[in-house]
Amino acid sequence: MTLSDNLKALKGHLERFRTVGVQNRIGGKDQDGSGGTFATVSPVDKSWICDVALGTSKDIDAAARAAHDAFPDWRDLPAKERKSMLVRIAEAIEARAEEIALCECWDTGQAHRFMSKAALRGAENFRYFADQADSARDGYNLPSPGLANVTTRVPIGPVGIITPWNTPFMLSTWKIAPALAAGCTVVHKPAELSPLTARLLVEIAEDAGLPAGVLNTVNGHGEDAGKALCEHPLLKAIAFVGESATGKLIVRQGADTLKRVHLELGGKNPVIVFGDADLERALDAVIFMIYSINGERCTSSSRLLVDESIREEFEARLTERVNRIKVGHPLDPATEIGPLIAEDHFRKVTSYFDIATSEGATVAAGGAVGDPAGYYVQPTLFTNADNGMRIAQEEIFGPVLTSIGFSDEDEALKLANDTDYGLAGYVWTNDLARALRVTEKLEAGMIWVNAENVRHLPTPFGGTKASGMGRDGGDWSFEFYMEQKHIGFATGEHKIPRLGN
Repeated sequence: MTLSDNLKALKGHLERFRTVGVQNRIGGKDQDGSGGTFATVSPVDKSWICDVALGTSKDIDAAARAAHDAFPDWRDLPAKERKSMLVRIAEAIEARAEEIALCECWDTGQAHRFMSKAALRGAENFRYFADQADSARDGYNLPSPGLANVTTRVPIGPVGIITPWNTPFMLSTWKIAPALAAGCTVVHKPAELSPLTARLLVEIAEDAGLPAGVLNTVNGHGEDAGKALCEHPLLKAIAFVGESATGKLIVRQGADTLKRVHLELGGKNPVIVFGDADLERALDAVIFMIYSINGERCTSSSRLLVDESIREEFEARLTERVNRIKVGHPLDPATEIGPLIAEDHFRKVTSYFDIATSEGATVAAGGAVGDPAGYYVQPTLFTNADNGMRIAQEEIFGPVLTSIGFSDEDEALKLANDTDYGLAGYVWTNDLARALRVTEKLEAGMIWVNAENVRHLPTPFGGTKASGMGRDGGDWSFEFYMEQKHIGFATGEHKIPRLGN
């Protein structure tokens, strides 16, 4: 497909949004927002896409009640039937994958080469958790003298899910699929900056046979709809993906109703390259993990910690490669970096260009804006930096890498852990003993050795420190969306103490 082919196909997909907008979906019915509408704008050329229903606490209340009413039947549906339903949703996602990818690119600015895969990842999420639905309630047999003790799990109830704007479709499926597989019903509030594919997902799910009210979508702003979602007494848990400051608010807002909270938050993730590493592969991974997805992802390796023995060579090769990264229209198959999501975020990212030079760092590549037609920036590399600089401590969330040298293993670990965040880490070395030592002491929830972020769905995903709490993936997702229940059956050996003789 060429750029012109993709633009032609996109035009047909956008026509329906421009005609009817994006409405809320509550209890299987389209609903206008009680707050009116707001516009969603493409970062590609700053053009209006469509109007979106502006949900408020009133809409959240209606959605929570719909999810509450739908919960008993969905909870009691046999697991095999729930599994079949999720498989049908996965098949429907695959059938509409190109539509999803094109809308996502236009709504977020992400390059098509990545979003085409992200749509299929959404289908993979549904298939994986469909396969786990049969065993979601499985427990343990834990006998004790006089008692046969067994455990089981039951779905926690209706839940709220708040998803971000960077890869919205895939991350929505990542949260919603296990909730549905567990037997929970959902109220989903997508990010207001990227609402299109959340609408596609609820349509796809209901067209595949998902009962009305099992998945509800309410658009709106965090300070109103998001707050109401976190405070609503009918919702038993909140799963959130986003920045750390918002995660703290969610914990406070959910406290009065004792909500279970899962937070997947930000990161300032180190990639540590030792002198004995395979430098060509390490270079590929360093570049991929910060400059793909526009640098707008929580697991991006935004701090390069490089052994002083190879620093000059590695940074020189890195600079050359960064300068060759293609920035352009996201629907152009050759594009590697598209525009940033919105004007406010564009201003935030580009503000670090001046911050870096004022702190004494060198702009080795990039450090400038791109095509003014949209929110484009050049991929940027800062060198001659130290870990105390803002560019090394703050989550920029764009295609911006800060390089810092280290002299030995102890210093590398000290620098890596010297941050408020602890989401991911990447280690490059051919010394197995060193890899074991470093990964043991590195303060991060997820670490990859001699690899980029390769997501394996059965493994736990989540961070430490300011990067969040809780884990997704495999059985860890069910631990969040389900309650453990213990049942003790007395046997003939059990003696009950007698009182009042």
